Amino acid sequence: MSTNASSTDPLAALGALPGVTDSVDSVRKAVDRVYGHRVMRRRSNEITSEAALRGARGSAALSGADWALEEVRRRTDFGGEPEARTVGAALRLTAEAGQLLSIWRQSPLRVLARLHLVAASGGADDTTVGRPRLAGEQVDEPLVEAALPDAAEAAGRLDGLAELIVTGSSAPALVFAAVVHGELLALRPFTSHNGLIARTAERIVLIGSGLDPKSICPAEVGHAEQGRAAYLAAFEGYLSGTPQGMVAWIAHCGRAVELGVRESTAVCEALQRGAA
Repeated sequence: MSTNASSTDPLAALGALPGVTDSVDSVRKAVDRVYGHRVMRRRSNEITSEAALRGARGSAALSGADWALEEVRRRTDFGGEPEARTVGAALRLTAEAGQLLSIWRQSPLRVLARLHLVAASGGADDTTVGRPRLAGEQVDEPLVEAALPDAAEAAGRLDGLAELIVTGSSAPALVFAAVVHGELLALRPFTSHNGLIARTAERIVLIGSGLDPKSICPAEVGHAEQGRAAYLAAFEGYLSGTPQGMVAWIAHCGRAVELGVRESTAVCEALQRGAA
């Protein structure tokens, strides 16, 4: 996370970078449109539930378990093979996200530990679950090949991120969510499930900021729709810390939210037609 902003609000300068304002405005308009859909007045809970399912499917796809939506909907057993465990972890995380909003702004590290505990349930060494990794511990995140910060650096940067979350920022919600997502993906602070946790944290920021209070704009859908190659290319921009790289990452995250909005708008239209 590298900016030239003041130490009191290090994200403020990101919101003013050329191109970021356009992304923020485009996302705001898209979100406002889906919230204004007539179906939302009567059946918002159904839209929220469907968005959660589709978001979990998208996040799992980016972590190597690219299942059809109907397969995710149909399955009840998510044990056994690695892909099933990944999908199960994504579903559990999405369900858990909404329960942690009140804690997030006061104790983000506690929330992140809880997310790892939920994701790794039944699938990891108990001594590594629910805490940041220690020196010498391996990280199971094969789809992210970026250089891994050592445990001491990761711990220090994680503390800095937590302080930023507690302090808050004047930066737009999209910018804040993109930085939280990118930093967690860069740090990979746990021994497993870091990608799923980073995308869940992005969801929590979008909900808690008030941009998407009903959680109907699943960015995970958009990240998956843009494809893993585009996701990793945009993430390289975040890792570079350059203004251009940060703009590219924020724009990618903004487009992901817009595609999530498109997905939920389609669900609204289907419900309106009585087709779903």
